[in-house]
Amino acid sequence: MTVLGIDLAWSTRGRTGVAELDGAGRLVRVGTLRSDPELDTWIGDTEPAVVGIDAPIMVVDESGSRPCEKAIARAFGRFDAGPYPSNRGNPIFDPPRAWTLAGRHGWSVDPGSDVRSLALEVYPHAAMVGLFRLGRVIPYKARPQRALADRIAAFEVLCSQLESLPSLGLASSEEFADLRRAITVATRPVDLAIVEDQLDAIVCAYVAWLWQHDRPALRLYGDAATGFIVAPPAPDWPPSPR
Repeated sequence: MTVLGIDLAWSTRGRTGVAELDGAGRLVRVGTLRSDPELDTWIGDTEPAVVGIDAPIMVVDESGSRPCEKAIARAFGRFDAGPYPSNRGNPIFDPPRAWTLAGRHGWSVDPGSDVRSLALEVYPHAAMVGLFRLGRVIPYKARPQRALADRIAAFEVLCSQLESLPSLGLASSEEFADLRRAITVATRPVDLAIVEDQLDAIVCAYVAWLWQHDRPALRLYGDAATGFIVAPPAPDWPPSPR
């Protein structure tokens, strides 16, 4: 059964990355879009077994960080993989866009339920640290102090790491080759932003596939009542020096 990965912008003003893997874990399609109608059209009649979403799904706290975010920070914060806090004090989380998306498509948000389609909250940075045994997050995100050339080099590292996951079949994927080419010819930050969303979506989809096919490789941080994030176990190796 197919799985989906969605790097969901918190509002419709942002760009959303989307990816689909088949039952064997191979990349089927990847892309980027914005509005809810575009997203609904992309999903179409697909009934995914699991959907990995990089965005808060359940937010009940009125302020501060959710328990699942604190748990992820304890496990991965030393590796610079601490999540941004989400709470109902921020209007974009009242309700969260991911919660509304799951409800619109009938996806369960209870990881203990036995249903056809399950939505999981995923945090790509933590997933990458755990999956690739990184000493620190790959610095591909836009930051004021990061030069475009340094980000391009970081994107190349991320692509190589993704290619090391055999089930994805990226070596034979024309769409992934297009993303690779877009990185090499990027001349503006926006050129990399379009690629970033799609690569994060592939990571989300891969975590969703692992939940279906290799559950012991993942842990549940938090719970269905207060919100949860799915990621690999806490690293048992030290972080790289800064």
